Amino acid sequence: MSTAISSRIAALRQAMAERHVDACLIVSSDPHQSEYLPDHWQTRAWLSGFTGSAGVLVVTPDHAGLWTDARYFLQAGQQLKDSGITLHKLKVPHTPEHLDWLAENLPEGATLSVDGAVLSLAAIRSLRRKLGARGTQVDTRYDLADGIWPDRPPRPQSEVFEFPEHYAGQSRRDKLAGVRRYLEQQGLDYFVVTTLDDIAWALNIRAADVDCNPVCLSFLVIGRRQAWWWVGEERIADDLADGLAFDQVTLAPYDGLGQWLDALPEETVVGVDPASISVRLYEALGSVRARECASPLPDMKGIKNATEIRHLREAMRKDGVALLRLYRWIEAELGQRPLSEARVADQLHAFRGEQGDFYGDSFSAIVGYGPNGAIIHYKPEHGQCAELKPEGLLLLDSGGQYLQGTTDITRTTALGEPTPTQKRHFTLVLKGHIALASARFPEGTSGVQLDTLARVPLWEQGLNFGHGTGHGVGFFLCVHEGPQRIGASAAAASAQVALAPGMLTSNEPGLYIDGAYGIRIENLILCVEDSATAYGRFLRFETLSLFPIDKNLIMPELLTEQEERWLNEYHQRVWEELSPRLSPDEQAWLKPRCSPL
Repeated sequence: MSTAISSRIAALRQAMAERHVDACLIVSSDPHQSEYLPDHWQTRAWLSGFTGSAGVLVVTPDHAGLWTDARYFLQAGQQLKDSGITLHKLKVPHTPEHLDWLAENLPEGATLSVDGAVLSLAAIRSLRRKLGARGTQVDTRYDLADGIWPDRPPRPQSEVFEFPEHYAGQSRRDKLAGVRRYLEQQGLDYFVVTTLDDIAWALNIRAADVDCNPVCLSFLVIGRRQAWWWVGEERIADDLADGLAFDQVTLAPYDGLGQWLDALPEETVVGVDPASISVRLYEALGSVRARECASPLPDMKGIKNATEIRHLREAMRKDGVALLRLYRWIEAELGQRPLSEARVADQLHAFRGEQGDFYGDSFSAIVGYGPNGAIIHYKPEHGQCAELKPEGLLLLDSGGQYLQGTTDITRTTALGEPTPTQKRHFTLVLKGHIALASARFPEGTSGVQLDTLARVPLWEQGLNFGHGTGHGVGFFLCVHEGPQRIGASAAAASAQVALAPGMLTSNEPGLYIDGAYGIRIENLILCVEDSATAYGRFLRFETLSLFPIDKNLIMPELLTEQEERWLNEYHQRVWEELSPRLSPDEQAWLKPRCSPL
């Protein structure tokens, strides 16, 4: 058993005993319901050693268990080894199966502790519905880890800067006006915004409080005529503060929102999103003043405007050039000297940095060689990762943050002569990718309806992949954003959202052979108008990412004429967009990779 992990779990159990609680639930969250957490709130990772972005830890006096989904089964299995923590594999993503376990294993009248500062109102209700029948009390008063985490990182305080309107395409004043129209429609006096990307978008600001996500820890309250930004005046430069004041945005301390909400008159009507507001803030507001409704910001933010789309095209060109230079570099280095997965990730970061207006990675690069490619969210570490050899498959999933937008792209390449099985598997994944990329569908179609297109070629061979097919992508914001998602689970509300023109989504089917290799092909696709027919308006996708797909891994005989045409047209566009930016040597490398199949 890992000594460090076992001692932390023992300390947590001691804290539980002191507060007379029978179980502790540690969720992967912060006061803003973020997917990627500042180190200050990486409680589950610190307690368990599992660093995946999704997972729930439950600790009782005689059991410690971690629940996560198929993306992380291999990673969790490795990181939890000898920790004394049991891995519980979710059968369906986004399904709270830990609640079933708690309902079955907690004694009658037990007390479950969970930190109300990071648990959402919707989550606490789900807990109480599931556990109430057995008389279980849910205590939200404590952050039990706080007293046992001696070197807990402080809250980040990165530089906050204004995001220019010539990139954003819309002024802060206009965005706030759009929210105020929503307030009027709903009869609200205020709306409380806790989600960091929504705040950054609405205020046209960016920061670096969360790795790879250019956001700022803060809360925002938007009223009919004024807004309050709970961020801390000391973090905001004078010129930005003046601009905010001109737009009637008042600065306030980060920790002051709860007290402000508590002091509001009872007749005030405050809109809150139960999926994002924490239990702690909701309790400060009180149910008399709160009106539950969906935030308008994800829908507003999810539709990219014409300015954002124009800049996104430039970001894709920059990213394509950086990737081209990386793969040329890999070919030159491979077999000449040791080449680790982590070194590849570092070099890709450097090549992106040469492109200008680069702000950092949009997530930690997944560089999975051979068996590591089957670990869906694998992150290589120096001294603990594989070395590439001139054989086998390399899966590289990465993205960049540019002032012109956020990128996310995956390519699987053969570093030697691929086997027939590898080529067949790759071609099946490619067929699914093309099916989704070339889809034409009526307005109102949701992601759960489109997801099947990317899986049918695999299903026909008895194969599948255990993650969603597509997620929304921000504009110089979070690489994962709503409101839309393309996925197989109807339980995910985001998969029920209708696709609309301006939505930017990933297209990333895959296939993972444990212990052997992983395959994923990912581009970002923009939903655009197609045509109007007697049956209504139809939509389609435009692929924005620009980098060749490895033809050495394709079995042409498995492709239809239409699929081959799509591939050739895509490669022709890659050539036309990237070649003017390349040296003659780089053009010579790219040309055969973009030639017709």
